[in-house]
Amino acid sequence: MKVVGVIPARYSSSRFPGKPLIDLKGKTMIQRVYEGVSKSSILSEVIVATDDQRIYDAVKGFGGKVQLTSTEHTTGTDRCGEIAQTIEADVIINIQGDEPLVDFRQIDQLASVFADTRIQIASLGIKSNDADDLANHNRIKIVLDHNKDALYFSRSPIPNTKNASNLALDNFNYFRHIGVYAYRKETLSQLVQLEPTLLEKLESLEQLRWMYHGYAIRIVETDIETPNIDVPSDLEKVLAHL
Repeated sequence: MKVVGVIPARYSSSRFPGKPLIDLKGKTMIQRVYEGVSKSSILSEVIVATDDQRIYDAVKGFGGKVQLTSTEHTTGTDRCGEIAQTIEADVIINIQGDEPLVDFRQIDQLASVFADTRIQIASLGIKSNDADDLANHNRIKIVLDHNKDALYFSRSPIPNTKNASNLALDNFNYFRHIGVYAYRKETLSQLVQLEPTLLEKLESLEQLRWMYHGYAIRIVETDIETPNIDVPSDLEKVLAHL
């Protein structure tokens, strides 16, 4: 099975313009993501997918693989889909470009589930009962079925336990999403053809489009999590780790 990692990276972020090229103690963020992912022995290759010449030049500068993609893409999945048309692969893993401390073991965990030929899409989840995380709309919550497939993703705490006073919840755990996706190549080519849905727009979560159209998303439980950089205020936490 050939597994390829793709790192979508765009310069024009509304919350943090130029984010992939910020300096993190001597290396750009995109370089740190690329180097972290490249430690995975499962990935046959790693490719940065960008629509910006500055990012392209920076990746070339540190010796990474990079391809220019269309400026019309609205999601990282769309950018991965364009790359998929140009490469040979069985599984493509979409790795967030704002995860400078990415742990390659997460990638290996995610790729391993594709030994089951029934799985078409997979992502990561971690148990969390942290009150701040549950209240934070940037931390995505998931509920799962008995197969560990996602039933729903939301920016709100789900399930709602307001009326659970008579239930034993001592061992109950919320699941929070970690935004790394893996898809079989042929499935990815189908996903990028789907039209956006109302649910997706309401939650601003593209995976709800796939689920609406009947695609199952297997959630792989992990206990590994690293801080990402959404906004400038996240920099301090990452720099402290470095």
